[in-house]
Amino acid sequence: MNASQPVEERERLYRLIISQLRYDGYESAATSLSRNFSSYPPTAPSSRLSHLVNLGLQMEGEASKPENTGMLPHIRGQGLMDLEFESDESINVPPAYRHDVTFVTSHKGAALCAVFSHDGRLVATGSADTSIRMLDVERMMTKSALGHHQDTHPIIRTLYDHSGAVLTLDFHPAVSVLASGSSDTTIKFFDYSKPSVKRCYRMLQEVASIRCLKFHPSGDHMLVGTEQSTVRLYDVNTFQCFVSSDARDQHSAAITSIHYALDGRIYVTGSNDGSLKVWDGVSNRCINTFKSAHGGEPVGSVRLSKNSKFVLTSGVDGHARLWELSSGNCLNNYKPNKPIKPRYLPTAVFNHTEDYVLMGEEGQNMVFCWETRTTQSFRPLFTSHQGPIRALVHSPLKAAFLTCGDDSKVRFFCHKES
Repeated sequence: MNASQPVEERERLYRLIISQLRYDGYESAATSLSRNFSSYPPTAPSSRLSHLVNLGLQMEGEASKPENTGMLPHIRGQGLMDLEFESDESINVPPAYRHDVTFVTSHKGAALCAVFSHDGRLVATGSADTSIRMLDVERMMTKSALGHHQDTHPIIRTLYDHSGAVLTLDFHPAVSVLASGSSDTTIKFFDYSKPSVKRCYRMLQEVASIRCLKFHPSGDHMLVGTEQSTVRLYDVNTFQCFVSSDARDQHSAAITSIHYALDGRIYVTGSNDGSLKVWDGVSNRCINTFKSAHGGEPVGSVRLSKNSKFVLTSGVDGHARLWELSSGNCLNNYKPNKPIKPRYLPTAVFNHTEDYVLMGEEGQNMVFCWETRTTQSFRPLFTSHQGPIRALVHSPLKAAFLTCGDDSKVRFFCHKES
């Protein structure tokens, strides 16, 4: 036992060196060292070695102050995923291919968007047929056991009030309200606490097709992205609109995706102009721009990690990428074995523990899955969609996700042991 301890310590040191080299951009040196040392599982880029050295120097009195990372105060949060430090903990949740489909339903047109409620109990889907469906997650997970009784059917609401395709949805974080955006240029608010409701109780008229929307974590404001290039912030109670005071903050093409940090202090946007932008959630000003985040191709989706340190993007180049906000570096590139250029904007998401990255694929309508830290790829999940996957959303609390297809089908997948 004691004889093996120095060997284990040396291996740990080598892994730290490899991770630091990759973090600093010396990939060839890291690869060379990996070949001479059996580094398994693969090491992710990490600045942990630098962090430990600085701590050691401070302890010895050789450094009077900790290193200034230059990170914005609101990017120093804690979260489930922190790539600055290599984790020794094993992953206890299954990758995507180990999920089974437990419920399938259909719209009359292509299923275009979906969203889970914040408590993970409901999911809503929107379609080109102008309809919105709300489904009970627990009922979908246990559908085969419950049988076909009407009072246990997963579809609990069907809403009709748009005259165009429903392109985006979001649940209010505090009350029973669902917001929808459509190609008919309207945003509609539905009170789903009333079982008989089918029409909205409030409507916001925009000037262009609604591509994406997201409630502020407080529920008092809403971000809206349209076919135009300007990010709009609305007061949900008064519908007063706010935009950045500097026109240079804005994108130069349609906005495709918006996502708030859990504390609302920052948010991120993606656009057809190929850029990823980071915004201050208080001043509504752009504080950083990642140009050509996917080689100049349109950005399909943006997702902040729970600790607000990282953002996951997908692009029409067929890749998903993980960005570190403090440094502006692309830490990980999640690439299918044979990437194809999709016809539609792809979506990449974290699973509920942020251990995995999932992304839909158009060639064979599969869901790809990678380990977030190491980019290790797993066997893809064949969804049985008869057309491209148009939307992919993961439960915030469970090993479960839902896909929407061009074939009008909505498929719910879950891990039966979850």
